[in-house]
Amino acid sequence: MYGSATVVEGSMTQGAGQGPVMRTETLRDFRVPVTEPAPYGVRGAQPDDAPVYGGYPAYYGEGTSVPAQPPVGQAPAAGGPADADGLDDGYTPTHRDLPVISRGGPGDTVQVQYVPQEAPATGPGPLYVVGDVHGYLDELVTELQAQGLIDADHRWSAGNARIWFLGDFTDRGPDGIGVIDLVMRLSAEAAAAGGYCKALMGNHELLLIGAKRFGDTPVASGAGTATFQAAWLLNGGQRTDMERLEDVHLQWMSRLDAAVLVDGHLLLHSDTTAYLDYGDSIEDVNDTIHELLNRNDADITWDLFRKFTKRFAFRDEETGPQAVRELLDTYGGGRVVHGHSPIPYLLGEVGTEDGDESHGPEAVNGPHVYADGLAIAMDGGVTMAGKLLVVQLPLND
Repeated sequence: MYGSATVVEGSMTQGAGQGPVMRTETLRDFRVPVTEPAPYGVRGAQPDDAPVYGGYPAYYGEGTSVPAQPPVGQAPAAGGPADADGLDDGYTPTHRDLPVISRGGPGDTVQVQYVPQEAPATGPGPLYVVGDVHGYLDELVTELQAQGLIDADHRWSAGNARIWFLGDFTDRGPDGIGVIDLVMRLSAEAAAAGGYCKALMGNHELLLIGAKRFGDTPVASGAGTATFQAAWLLNGGQRTDMERLEDVHLQWMSRLDAAVLVDGHLLLHSDTTAYLDYGDSIEDVNDTIHELLNRNDADITWDLFRKFTKRFAFRDEETGPQAVRELLDTYGGGRVVHGHSPIPYLLGEVGTEDGDESHGPEAVNGPHVYADGLAIAMDGGVTMAGKLLVVQLPLND
């Protein structure tokens, strides 16, 4: 139960009053004063840095003066010196693996040193990013398990690891609400284990929010009049998701950030420079988008959705690297990591004029690094028989 690790000191008072003899049926009987404080398992206040999980012993509060030794013939308090002349042959000393109690003369307090077997992990854990899921819950579970992030019961098993989902949880696939429920639960479980599981807002979160809030309300579109309901269905909206959508899902989606900087990686959903329209810092971008969503205005929400649906800003060999640098110069970081645009589209392997699909989406087996190495694409094209990507950063490319 005890091993070598950080020593935590507490104090307690040794030598409780004596009570009637209590016997237990062991190989050798021994006497225990019934009011003796147990050496472990006692519930009580713990220091601020005490672990809140695991099988660690309890910590004791400050004690008072040490009382005089009990009369000869009575069992001394646990950890105290035994008087062999006053004990019968059945007495067994305190087990040696219990905490060592040291004390001086009368009036001193005793110091109990507990050495946990394992010290809690310090510092941030490994960083993972997850590409667009689009309702493919089974594929997500498979990939998370393959990385050791969840167990067979779909529970968090990654300790202090960190995960960022890059958005687009619903639409096109069969169980978008199931994906959201899983990510929400893992967020709580990861936090309890010392890690985290967080998510960014994608354009499909904006689309689902708009479809639920505004339905068939007309909005001004570049192509004329449109509605969120029609756009949602056109972009793979699943009626079963809408039927299961609850307020807690809407609130969770509407509070997601649009951008974050982690370990030198600028994480975004979309490969667009539209983020620059909303602020000169990541905090400004996120605050502005949240404020706009809170206005509950159909046209404003549609404009957000339209801008974050743009793509391919980094793909051109000449202008792409400069577009990435503009974002990095504004928000920081050394690389942009994004979802949104499926890697087969970025590689020109889908929709080619000659119809050659010999290098189609099934060829995707990892992230796509491009734009002079400044951008990493994470949408593996799971909606087109590609791959759902769960990748640890940084990449060794």
